[in-house]
Amino acid sequence: MNKKNDTRLTSSEITSLWVQYMRETMAICISKYVLATAKDPEVRSLFEFCLELSQKHLKVLKKILNAEKFPLPKGFTDKDVNLEAPPLFTDVLWLHYIHTMTIHGLSGHSMSFSSSIRKDIRDLYYQCNMDAMDVYNRSIDILLSKGLYERDPYFSIPQGVEYITELGYAMDILGKKRPLNSMEAGNIYNDLKKSISAKGILLGFQQVTQDKKIRKFMDDGLNLVNKHIGLFSSLLHEGGLHTPPLLDREVTNSKIAPFSDKLMLFHAGFMFNLAMIYYSVTMSVSMRIDVVGHCEASILRDLKLTTSWGNIMIERGWIERPPEASDRTEL
Repeated sequence: MNKKNDTRLTSSEITSLWVQYMRETMAICISKYVLATAKDPEVRSLFEFCLELSQKHLKVLKKILNAEKFPLPKGFTDKDVNLEAPPLFTDVLWLHYIHTMTIHGLSGHSMSFSSSIRKDIRDLYYQCNMDAMDVYNRSIDILLSKGLYERDPYFSIPQGVEYITELGYAMDILGKKRPLNSMEAGNIYNDLKKSISAKGILLGFQQVTQDKKIRKFMDDGLNLVNKHIGLFSSLLHEGGLHTPPLLDREVTNSKIAPFSDKLMLFHAGFMFNLAMIYYSVTMSVSMRIDVVGHCEASILRDLKLTTSWGNIMIERGWIERPPEASDRTEL
């Protein structure tokens, strides 16, 4: 076959399209619920925009997959959202939520773009990146205008260029911890913001699910998130640096589930997978051995929990089988 004219989907392209299809269908359900319950006109306008974008992206995804005669994932549908349910979260939490999820989206779209070869798929992720940047700008502008955005710690501007001259800078050989540098503090702070947003969502999901096994998972997830928030907050506090505020009070006392157990469990697992990614990034740029150790331990704990998540999803028949390589032994 002429490699120049080979337009078959690669494994990376299939994966990115399949995963995004699942996430866009989930995002549509969430945006519809927010629009059914939110009161703040700026929050409503933002989620109207997000809903339009997800529907636009889904249309392009369907076109590409149908052209390849690739079976469309089921994903999530209107059956997975209860638009009659009262508000489970305040408009403030939804604003923080969409800002945080957009940050993850920017990272994901960039990875999908850089691993795509076909022009139509590159065009899709180029546009997805542009759209995500628009949402990011809108969300941060609203947070700032409402006085809800907490900036990460400020650092003094150095007087000149300095070089690291002691091995203890990274290894803490004598047991004396140096102050966090700007890369470490900035990443830890932003990781905390993401974990705090995830905790708010988990609190709400744990409150409304009637399934004992899923509630147990949510409880375990909350305990883990609380542990990680405590660990990384202590690193900042030890250095006299502030931490972002919790969003616990932005969860209402509603007991009525706005989403199906399948969607809530899928979303919870998705957040723990994201956490492993951002802890990995923080670990890769940190030079203080205790920060690296906390990140590594947090990843391992999240990995253990996501194993439990996968078992429940498989037991319930809620995980769609992702595309696989052909098993040559069976052909």
